[in-house]
Amino acid sequence: MDFEAQLAHIGEYGIVEEVKHPICVISGLYGARLSELVLFETGEMGEVFLLDEDKVEILVLTKEAVRVGSRVTRMDKFLSVPVGDSLLGAIINPLGDSITAKPYTKPKEEREIDPEPLGISYRTKVRTPLLTGTALVDMMIPLGKGQKELVIGDRKTGKTSFLMTAIKNQVQQGSIGIYAAIGRRKSDIKKVEAFFEKEGIADKTIIVATNSFDSPSLTYLTPYSAMTIAEYFRDKGQDVFVVFDDLSAHAKFYREVSLLAQRFPGRESYPGDIFYVHGKLMERTGNYLINGKEVSISSLPVAELVEGDFTGYIATNLMGMTDGHIFFDSNIYYRGRRPAINISLSVTRVGRQAQSPLVRSINRELTAFLALYEKMQNLSHFGAELTETVKNVLEMGEIIYQFFEQHYTVVIPLPVQLVLLALLWLKMLDETSLDAITEYRANLMTAYKDSVNKQLFEQLIEAKSFNDFLGAVAKQKDTLLALCKTKTK
Repeated sequence: MDFEAQLAHIGEYGIVEEVKHPICVISGLYGARLSELVLFETGEMGEVFLLDEDKVEILVLTKEAVRVGSRVTRMDKFLSVPVGDSLLGAIINPLGDSITAKPYTKPKEEREIDPEPLGISYRTKVRTPLLTGTALVDMMIPLGKGQKELVIGDRKTGKTSFLMTAIKNQVQQGSIGIYAAIGRRKSDIKKVEAFFEKEGIADKTIIVATNSFDSPSLTYLTPYSAMTIAEYFRDKGQDVFVVFDDLSAHAKFYREVSLLAQRFPGRESYPGDIFYVHGKLMERTGNYLINGKEVSISSLPVAELVEGDFTGYIATNLMGMTDGHIFFDSNIYYRGRRPAINISLSVTRVGRQAQSPLVRSINRELTAFLALYEKMQNLSHFGAELTETVKNVLEMGEIIYQFFEQHYTVVIPLPVQLVLLALLWLKMLDETSLDAITEYRANLMTAYKDSVNKQLFEQLIEAKSFNDFLGAVAKQKDTLLALCKTKTK
């Protein structure tokens, strides 16, 4: 952009007095507004970060620092990101610029990154289930469209793998998938891109990414740009599924910027407005009424724990502003379970109201049974003599956990999950090893693609309770067992 032309248009400029990259202090520019874009004569862009009586603090949006003595002028507009259908399949930074060699047409329409969110009159109750394709979550920690569910856990416990499964399943069900990579390594961003390409969902996903070499100010903007793009598709009437990976890193980058700006530090040196910074982002998630139609933005923010410590400042902040959390437990991970989710320490606050009566009934039954299983396991550790009842509980508990074992690239339709669970619960299957259950599941998923079998599965899950469902499955025993044992082609 031509600085001299912009200066002639605005008729006002300031001078850079001090630089503490990415913050710079300028004198002059008395017409500046908070969050307004500014242009330096050397071509860099910035955002007004703080207004004082005799100075303005600017957040520089480029990695290169500006020079003391440089002129700067206002752009008479607020920070915005390009939005449009051409973003689908693109990998962009928070300003809408492509960060790969892939061809990409930058949209002409722009939206402010930090707009006034839609009010309560546009919002409605969460009432549609959000299926992740992961059996353990869909049955035990159910989610709803429009829900914001925190994903927490130590590093390398399978959080990103679960998120990839969820994005894949939601895209296959017609949603737009947006992945916000906040200060991630380039190799991690590349892996996500490769996964989307391999699974054939790249044309329905958008990656908004910053890497560890980008400016902290640009990294700070990443989740807001992703949410603004989500709101564009929401207003077009499309459901959107957004992943923020991760907000604990986002908080660290914001802390760095705030300390450089000499804002007063609070707990763990985080600025006092860190709750607001994340809260205004999370509250843009929801189930909306747009032109008389229900449209949702669902989000899964991620927070990284250290040694499973729930009491971390950012993690507890995020727990307070989300609708529950899914806890990836490192102890479960090292025991070899996948996904390594601790059911008893995970919470969902609005997801159950979106589930069918059958799934709610199964949820209650399994929750009570697995609590009993854990209790019996503790009893068996003392070397006590086990009764036949206790042995049966321990055996079925192991089968249930093997049923929940799932590779992250596998997306399981809910009817297949429920039918396989019923067959295992009724002890109709000869083999109950992990390999056998995996094979049965694969065969049922293949059978489910056939319209006749699909209709059978859909009829079975119309039952209102777990007992009714078990009775319906028992009546179709021969047909279902034949489908289980028909080899996948």
